[in-house]
Parts: sequence; structure tokens; C-alpha cells
Amino acid sequence: MAERGMRGFAAWLSGRAIVLFARAVTAVRPVWQGIDPGNPRQRVYFANHASHGDFILIWTVLPPRQQRMTRPVAGADYWRKGKLRSFIGADVFNALLIERTGADAPVSPVDLMAEALDQGSSLIIFPEGTRNQTDMDLLPLKSGLFHLARLRPQAELVPVWIENLNRVLPKGALIPVPLMCKVSFGTPLQVGPDEAKDDFLIRARAALLALRPKTEAT
Repeated sequence: MAERGMRGFAAWLSGRAIVLFARAVTAVRPVWQGIDPGNPRQRVYFANHASHGDFILIWTVLPPRQQRMTRPVAGADYWRKGKLRSFIGADVFNALLIERTGADAPVSPVDLMAEALDQGSSLIIFPEGTRNQTDMDLLPLKSGLFHLARLRPQAELVPVWIENLNRVLPKGALIPVPLMCKVSFGTPLQVGPDEAKDDFLIRARAALLALRPKTEAT
């Protein structure tokens, strides 16, 4: 019991330290467009993905009540590699870890996310499916976002654009480069009653791209 209490306190303290460090390095600021940040609605925040630190930056700018109920969805292969990553992923952020290799998982990732929503959590997901290391602004979105929205229509689907973090934490870098970052939250989406999967994914991708800074837009 005492050990669990100490581990929980260490997780809380580590979370505060990570938030302060992220704010110090990135001077991150949120931009809320068409959404009330204080509304306690259950949400699925879906964002562009360029760095392993993406979910930390989103989580950092959420209001405290939203922070407490929001779980990032992340790859188990990365966040279970080593004791420190495992502690940060599982204990600090209560991440929903998804096995990305092998086709024999007893429960699909979409079903795991739906179960987390049933338990009252909000989620942070990256529907590109992998970090974008191409010249494209955004990769095509995977179908999981559509299927999750169909299964749990009560959750608001909130597009989120993260600006500059790929330059703060470029691939392979050990030390972050101090740069100002911005996290823009857009108007929530819903799947239309008769909307086809491809049509919805195109619309969701467009909602993300619409949040890009004008200097990034092409």
C-alpha cells in the first residue's frame, strides 16, 4: 500500500515536472477555435503526429479537469521499452498502450479505445498511424478514427494541430531545441448518419489542415 502511494506521488511529481519542462522549452500556448476548453464533455482529440512528445504537448495545455480524464493512445513497442519510458507512459500519463505489431491481438485497438471511453476517459489519438517524417503536411488518416466515432458517437471529435514540435524534438535528437510551439484546437466533428468512411476521413483531414498556421499552408 505504502509502495503504491509512493509510486503514485512520484508519478504526480514527474507529471508536474514534465509539464513545467515542456512549457519552459516550447513556451507552448493553446488556441481554442470553436470549442470551450472548460467544457467537461468527453472528447477524442485527434492530431497531427511528428514527434513522440506530441501527446505531452497537448496534455500540457488542457485545463486541469480535462487533464485528469484524458489518456493518450500510444504505441506499446515504444512506451514499454525500458523502465523510465514504462513509468512515464503507464504511471505518469496513464496511456492506453496499443500493440502495433502482430495481427493476433485478442482485442482490436478501436475496441480498446471504445472501452476506455466507456470508462469515462477522453483520448488523445494520432490517426495518421505513425509519425509523419515526409514532406507532406499530413499523411492520409487511418480508418480507426471513423470506426471509433461510429462506435461511440457521444464523444466529441476535436481536431488538433501541433505547430513546431517536430523542430523542437527532431528524430534522433537527445536535447530539445527551444522554440515556441502552438497547439490549435478546432471545432468538434461528428460522423454524419449516412456518411461514408472515405468521405469522413477526407473531411477530418481537411479540418486538421485548416488549423495550420498560414505560414505553413500551401
